[in-house]
Amino acid sequence: MTVHDQLRSLPSVDVLLQDPALRALIEAHGRELAVEAIRASLADARRSILDGHPAPSPGALLVWIGELVQASVRPTLRPVINATGVVIHTNLGRAPLCAAALEAMVAVGRGYSNLEYDLQAGVRGSRYVHAENLLCRLTGAEGALVVNNNA
Repeated sequence: MTVHDQLRSLPSVDVLLQDPALRALIEAHGRELAVEAIRASLADARRSILDGHPAPSPGALLVWIGELVQASVRPTLRPVINATGVVIHTNLGRAPLCAAALEAMVAVGRGYSNLEYDLQAGVRGSRYVHAENLLCRLTGAEGALVVNNNA
């Protein structure tokens, strides 16, 4: 089979979109992402053929497409092991949170909160009050302020 014949044997985007094996991917991740993965896989297949490799089988092409979709929806932020010797490493997410802190964040993060609302007065409040009293008790200070990224 010539290179030209191999290139012509590749299925079109429309044909691949109709494949039952891809329907679940489309339903789970959307047509746009599936089309993007199909086009990228077909481009890789064309390059491979032009480099002298045989055309991929339809099954191999479907595997490539599935792998591209899965890679594109995989979270980029992942757990790692801190083997640097630096306990609070800013490039590795700073310090790990304890279970109680994570549970409190999840409980409040599931919906709206009174971040800047004074529930007793019924008006806009300060976001600092939530940590200020705790920090003052912990440190004995008269006042406290929490800032973000004070590097």
